[in-house]
Amino acid sequence: MGLFNRKSKVDAASVASKDSRTVANPQSPLPSKTMNGISAFPSISTANIALPPAPDPAREPAAYLRSIHAVRERSRLVHEKAKRNNLTHFDVDPTKFGETAAYIVSIIKRDFAPEYNTIPPHGRWQHFDVGGRHRIDQLLTSWPSKIDAQERTRRLLDLFLVSVLLDAGAGTRWSYKSKESGKTYRRSEGLAVASLEMFKAGYFSGDPTQPYQVNASGLNRLSVGQLAIGLQVSEANPLAGMEGRASLLANLGEALQNTEYFGSTFRPGNMLDYLLSHPSTQASSVPVIMIPTLWSVLIDGLAGIWPASRTQVDGVSLGDAWPCSSMPSAPRAQPWENIVPFHKLTQWLCYSLMGPMTRLLNVQFAGVHLLTGLPEYRNGGLLIDTGLITLKPADNKRGLDAYRNNALVKGQPCMEVVPLFSTDDDVVVEWRALTIGFLDDLHVEVNRLLKLDGPDKLSLAQMLEAGSWKGGRELAEVSRPNTKQPPIMILSDGTVF
Repeated sequence: MGLFNRKSKVDAASVASKDSRTVANPQSPLPSKTMNGISAFPSISTANIALPPAPDPAREPAAYLRSIHAVRERSRLVHEKAKRNNLTHFDVDPTKFGETAAYIVSIIKRDFAPEYNTIPPHGRWQHFDVGGRHRIDQLLTSWPSKIDAQERTRRLLDLFLVSVLLDAGAGTRWSYKSKESGKTYRRSEGLAVASLEMFKAGYFSGDPTQPYQVNASGLNRLSVGQLAIGLQVSEANPLAGMEGRASLLANLGEALQNTEYFGSTFRPGNMLDYLLSHPSTQASSVPVIMIPTLWSVLIDGLAGIWPASRTQVDGVSLGDAWPCSSMPSAPRAQPWENIVPFHKLTQWLCYSLMGPMTRLLNVQFAGVHLLTGLPEYRNGGLLIDTGLITLKPADNKRGLDAYRNNALVKGQPCMEVVPLFSTDDDVVVEWRALTIGFLDDLHVEVNRLLKLDGPDKLSLAQMLEAGSWKGGRELAEVSRPNTKQPPIMILSDGTVF
């Protein structure tokens, strides 16, 4: 059996007994390796826990490609070609690797030296805290003390899941003016603040007496127009991929009716009960949930939200997984072997949802090392802006031509010209696979340069947060100050980036 019976109410006091904080006071002292209440997911106590193996690709290729194991394993094949400078679309300059790592280290040192243990793991929580205002802590404090730690966690899982699904690239023109502070925010932080204020206003709840939740009935009644109002979208303030985001939320409303994962009230937060009661969850001094278990909830429970047009194997839609010309193509290769899975939003959900469970219930996770660096345009843009990889001339010309044609469309960017490709273009797929491989290499080198080893090493999630993602954004701001866009522009539908 799992740690708790599925239908029984978890005793929040016992779950959080090792954490003397009271949830009514989110600013109370926290365990080590935290910042602003966000645990860095310590893995010392979970290192020896046996994890379930990956599905056998020879027997279950679709299940394998949808697993977290496949993301790093398949991307590694492209990365091996990069080491030989034998890629289809990019040239690699290995002399720039050290410079790229040194740049990441300089960003980390600037913001955190010498207290590297205070770096939070990459996650949505930090975006809510934009401007130094701890909005989630304030939200927790605003709820009456009778709301126990378990329900508080469910509510944050509700919020974080919807916020992550809305967190595809916002484009260069969209912004959000906070109704609470009057300040204007853009990109991921703008979408975070917008989704939080919509959550507090009950946009995602079907119960007008309880705004602080997300459920199927609330999402089913949310129209594209209402979502646009909540996000302050207009002709003068366009949001890239608006229809795709609305479709994701509508599909989420359907997916939440899976009672096994999301309970009889059809809320994302009810996955907490499923996870705590799962047979694989271990009762040590604190609950220990396996990453593959959380992954199965997200990849299986949310399978229906992704566009049906995505890559399929044996009739199964794979989600964020794409054919890549740099993958095996020998006569013996099976049809599935040319596919690289990324599952970026699912990984972003994993990183983000662990935060509330760790902080409020002191839940720990086994197998965090299975998660990869996120294959998106900030991490990937860093590799291009530092000169580590360069788009080959023919592809560069094709992308520039596409940008100029797109610029003729009303409302599309027309300055600081960069190559433009669609999400499924082979250039973008190869770029994303390279990003995963190089982030793993950079993680090792960054720890070496910082002289961190053993338990003091930065986790991959910490390097993403304090170094590569932040560094990629800052380089984009310097290199293209008017638009701050990445070095390759992606024509997105709002369901990947």
